[in-house]
Amino acid sequence: MARHFYRKDPSSRHGLEFLHPKAVRLSRKTVIRVQAMLLAVFVSLSCNTLNHVENICSCLPLLPDISDYRHNQKHVPIPSGTPMQITVQDILAWPETAVLPPDAPRSGRELQLVQVAQAFLINASENPGDCDVHLEIAATADKNAPRVIIETPVDSEYCSNRQLIQSTLAQHGFKMDTTHGGDLITPLPISVLGLPFEDFEHGRGSPQVATVWEIHPAVVTFQ
Repeated sequence: MARHFYRKDPSSRHGLEFLHPKAVRLSRKTVIRVQAMLLAVFVSLSCNTLNHVENICSCLPLLPDISDYRHNQKHVPIPSGTPMQITVQDILAWPETAVLPPDAPRSGRELQLVQVAQAFLINASENPGDCDVHLEIAATADKNAPRVIIETPVDSEYCSNRQLIQSTLAQHGFKMDTTHGGDLITPLPISVLGLPFEDFEHGRGSPQVATVWEIHPAVVTFQ
């Protein structure tokens, strides 16, 4: 049965104007096209926003620098030179001192360039508070093994290494940004270069983190 469409027309005898079905179909097609265009614009804007948020070198810290313990001592360049070779077990055995003042300068072991030639990356995330890349390493691929934290700062000189970490993890099906992270499904072998840093205990990572000593700042090489 054919359907007929009308619209109000005060000039007609019955106050209605007959609309041909093709005209109605054209109108509907126009609406569909407009909806499709709006959807495409929305998706494009959403993707652009998402890419901006997840750009690991453009992270904006949620917390002020003053809230970060010994902030200036973490955000330093890694010096050149021949590093001292150490292991994860060495770091776990370093003695811990009482909590240092929040403005305490680097001293002692913290001034020595070190390299951990063999370790396993177990956990990875990006801290939204200070935007540092937070990594947890262990001597073995056992997720229950004692861990040490290493961190790559948000400073521009570390951008390439942060991108390397993020892209390499993505190749292994792991997404890391300020809202995604955690234990890797399969730990990855890496080496680490950087400066030791003595933090204090304040719930800094997973329960397996077994020392307040970190390598911070640090850069990572995947093996």
